[in-house]
Amino acid sequence: MDTTKFLGEQKISSLLWQFSLPAVVGMVVSTLYNVIDSIFVGRGVGEIALTAVAIAFPIMIILMAVGMLVGIGAATLVSLSLGEKNKEQAEMVLGNALTMMIIFILVTTGLALWYLEPILVNWLGVTPEVLPYARDFTAIILGGSMFMHIGFGLNNVIRAQGDPQTALATQLIAAVINIVLNYLLIFVFPLGIKGSAIATILAQASAAFWVVYYFMYGSRVLRFKKRCLALRMHIVKGIFKIGVAPFLMQLGASVVMVVLNLRIMEFGGIVAVASFGIINRVLMLIVMPVAGISQGVQPIIGYNYGAKQYQRVLTALNTAIAVAVCICLCGFLGVQLFAEQIVRLFNDGPQLVEVGTKGMRIFLLMVPVIGFQIIVANYFQAIGKAYYSIIFNLLRQVIVLIPLVFIFSHYFGLLGIWAAGPISDIAAALLTGICLYGNVKQLKCVIHKEPLIEYNVLIKQEKF
Repeated sequence: MDTTKFLGEQKISSLLWQFSLPAVVGMVVSTLYNVIDSIFVGRGVGEIALTAVAIAFPIMIILMAVGMLVGIGAATLVSLSLGEKNKEQAEMVLGNALTMMIIFILVTTGLALWYLEPILVNWLGVTPEVLPYARDFTAIILGGSMFMHIGFGLNNVIRAQGDPQTALATQLIAAVINIVLNYLLIFVFPLGIKGSAIATILAQASAAFWVVYYFMYGSRVLRFKKRCLALRMHIVKGIFKIGVAPFLMQLGASVVMVVLNLRIMEFGGIVAVASFGIINRVLMLIVMPVAGISQGVQPIIGYNYGAKQYQRVLTALNTAIAVAVCICLCGFLGVQLFAEQIVRLFNDGPQLVEVGTKGMRIFLLMVPVIGFQIIVANYFQAIGKAYYSIIFNLLRQVIVLIPLVFIFSHYFGLLGIWAAGPISDIAAALLTGICLYGNVKQLKCVIHKEPLIEYNVLIKQEKF
């Protein structure tokens, strides 16, 4: 198919559907099995175990961040190399990515396991009551983190070389195995929270073996080659340069969760932390389809922006925003109408239901604007303004939210923490919208051949 005709002329709504559907399905599946895991833990082990999983989750996010640093950086370099018809360079990137992942995970996992208890107690604020559960769960997850890195990280390269179906199959395999094993190891073979962790690791191991087998025997484009495993400094630097943005965003998300868990534990106790764990899972389930839409619209916007077809850029942007807001609006209605029933899916303890229901309705009060904010933040990345994208993505999660959590909790306790969520959402959306207005105004001036108006966000692409 002629790419120019495909991206530059086909109907935007059709393109968005084709590009977004695999990403949406993959993200929803990945998030859904995390949600189901938590339901099994909450109902099969109890509130304390649910709290332990919520507290340990930032560690899992950091592991994912390292995987994204290498995986997304390598995937981008592979795409560029293949676009230049340089298959040898692409295979060198693949081999270097595998070596980097092994080195990183040995170092990070070794340090984390050695200092696990101090990390849990001193950094994450785990109480003596929760500590045995958190220690058991986290130690097993860390012990099998190599599988997470290889399966999750290199799956990005599978997608980058033009095989999204196999990349989606990797996620589906891990999800199905994880759900089945979680049920078996919690309810049939009562291993408690250890069973949930073992199920997660075995699922990730299956995905890792699937990916390794694919690159050894199944791929028609790239293959693992021994000579490509030796690190090349220019490749390592290239991977770092590209992967640092998603790494920092994931790291920021982890920091936010740690801060929120600590403040919630201080003002609401174990039940409130378990409630936040549920709220966070529900929020992920709502925003992951939006993230898939964002991934799908990026190449459409990027191509047409580079081709100076600015009207198509605006059409793609507006369509993606409309779809994202509709998704988040549906999530908002579901939360406000069925918050209690959602909490009861995880655990029906009276105190958890009361705290979780109230917290969910308040914390997710501005969910509809999150869809707008995510699409716009990634729009700036698609047009070559990665720095703006990083700032806008961090606005809601870090820059605005953390100060509000400290200020509001000081005056209003747990209620203030819940209220910090929607206020940071609307503030981040407003700031992002102001910058978008300037950029769109510039594009319209070009479209209508009017004199350019000076705004802070210019249409000129940044060079990195």
